[in-house]
Amino acid sequence: MDYKTVYGYASDSFVEKKSEFIGHIMPVQTPEQAVTFIEKIKAENRKARHNVYAYVLREGNVSRYSDDGEPQGTGGVPVLDVINKAGLTDVCVVVTRYFGGILLGASGLVRAYSQACSLAVGAAKVMEMCLCSRISFSCDYTLYGKVSYLLPEFGVINEKEDFADKVNMAVLVKDEQAEALKRRLTDVSNGQLSWEEDKGLWADFSGK
Repeated sequence: MDYKTVYGYASDSFVEKKSEFIGHIMPVQTPEQAVTFIEKIKAENRKARHNVYAYVLREGNVSRYSDDGEPQGTGGVPVLDVINKAGLTDVCVVVTRYFGGILLGASGLVRAYSQACSLAVGAAKVMEMCLCSRISFSCDYTLYGKVSYLLPEFGVINEKEDFADKVNMAVLVKDEQAEALKRRLTDVSNGQLSWEEDKGLWADFSGK
C-alpha cells in the first residue's frame, strides 16, 4: 500500500555530443494533470526538437509514454523504466532535447534519455507515503514525560503538542504500528488515557 512520489517540480540537465537533455519531473495524480504538465513544458521549450515523456499513476495503475518523434523505444520507454526502477508513482517526467546536430544512434538515445530522467529524479525530493492513523489525546503533565519518551519507538510524526491545563497531542502513526502504540499508551497511563483515532490517512514518513 505504501508508495513513493516527489514533493514538487525539479529539473536537471546535461549535454551529450552538443545536444542538451533537460529532465523535468512533477507530482501528478490524474492523466489530466500529467497532460497539463507535458503541455506546459512543451510550451516553454518550443524550439526544442523533442519533448519525450512518461508518467505513472497509482489510480488505475496507469502508465503512459511518448517518444515524441525519436526512434521507437529510444525515449519514452527508457524514461518510464527509470521511473519504475526508482519505485515512483504519481509522477510525470518530460525530457526536453535541444538537438546539437550530431546523431547519437539508438543506444546513445536510450542512455541519454535514461540519464536525463535519472538526473531529474535525483534533483527531486522523494516522499515515502504511508497509510497511517492520527491518534489524538490529552494527558496530564505528570504523564507527559512517559508518553513523549515512548513515542519515538513507533516512528510517529508529531502533528500537535499544545500545552494548556493539559498537554494536547496528535501524532501520525503507520497503520502497522497503531495497535501497538495504543496498547503502550494504555500501559503507561494505567488505562487512564483515552484517545480519538482517524484512520485511512496518508503521510510522508521519509524523514523517519
